[in-house]
Amino acid sequence: MGLDDKIKNKKDQVVGKVKEEYGDATDNKSKELEGKAQKIKGKVSEKLDKDEDDFHKKVEN
Repeated sequence: MGLDDKIKNKKDQVVGKVKEEYGDATDNKSKELEGKAQKIKGKVSEKLDKDEDDFHKKVEN
């Protein structure tokens, strides 16, 4: 996983959290769900990238 991927995944998590909180504060369920989805996307992408890196390390050894 490259630095660009790490930054993008963290950005998705942070922006998603902000949207989720904004949606909750303004009672905008659509924005809240959009934020949750973006946050989850960032977490899942981060996990997949880490698993891919771990796999490549094991194959190389």
